[in-house]
Amino acid sequence: MASLIRCPHCGPRPREEFTVRGAVVARPAPDAPDAVWYDAVYLRDNPEGPLDEHWHHAAGCRRWLVVTRDTLTHETLAVVDAAAARGGRP
Repeated sequence: MASLIRCPHCGPRPREEFTVRGAVVARPAPDAPDAVWYDAVYLRDNPEGPLDEHWHHAAGCRRWLVVTRDTLTHETLAVVDAAAARGGRP
C-alpha cells in the first residue's frame, strides 16, 4: 500500500503526487558575508528524528507544504500549508 500524505487542501494523497524540495532552512540576510551564504547553501545538518521539509503537491493543488517527517522512520508527523507556516507571508 502506498504511503499517504494528508494534504491540508486535498486530503490523503499518495506520496508519489509530491516532490520534495528539502529541509526548511533559514536564509541569511542579503548582505550577509559570503562565508555565511556558503554555509547556508552547501552545508546541511543530517538530523535524526523530526525534520521540517518543503514539499510541493505537484499532482494536486500545486501548493507548497511544510511536512514534518521523522528521518529515522519516514513517518509523516504533520503537514501544513507553507504560507500558513510562515504566518501568511508570501
